[in-house]
Amino acid sequence: MNKTEKGRILTIIGMVLMILFVATKLIPTLNIEGYSIIAGIAFFFIVEIIEKTPEAQSGLRFTTILSDLKKPGVIIWVLLPVASSVLSILLGKLLFDNRFVEHVLGRTSSLLSFDQMLKLIGQLIIGAFGEEIAFRGFFVGKGMKIFPYWPCAVVSSLIFAAAHYAIGNISVVIYDLVGIFIDALIYATIYRKTGNCVISTIAHFLCNAVGLIITFAFFM
Repeated sequence: MNKTEKGRILTIIGMVLMILFVATKLIPTLNIEGYSIIAGIAFFFIVEIIEKTPEAQSGLRFTTILSDLKKPGVIIWVLLPVASSVLSILLGKLLFDNRFVEHVLGRTSSLLSFDQMLKLIGQLIIGAFGEEIAFRGFFVGKGMKIFPYWPCAVVSSLIFAAAHYAIGNISVVIYDLVGIFIDALIYATIYRKTGNCVISTIAHFLCNAVGLIITFAFFM
């Protein structure tokens, strides 16, 4: 078995594990859906090592950030989740009053230190970086070597949204998950255009950061 075949088998195993971990959301007492991120990160690096991926072809590159940002349309795609975040919050306020903001803060309060600004920024960066390596760098990037882009993008976005599910008013929950799914598709598109999950991380971080700024500035 050559390194390419090993990489494909490991990729499929990793993708299945990520889906299974997120599926445990159906059993709330388990509370292990977060392991989907750990699995995605681990398999990303394992596959890169097994396939001996050259740095220039890696899905995680810091040396090409500027050149990747200069690729046609990339800056617009990076800023699109920011606009999506603002629109989502404003429309959520219009449709659900404060229930949407309360729902989002409720599902993130256990993960983020809202009262410590520097720690909060660090948590947003680390969280976005980890999710992008797992869901875009691994699931989409490595998955595209086996399956077409769109199935990888859609399935990864579905499980990404499902991983953010939290109990609440059904209308608010659906609205929240649809917004997360759309943002995930945008991150997948950014990855497809750049082949670099550092760029999708920038978009992800900006989206979350601007969303929190808007929330605390106007709704708290």
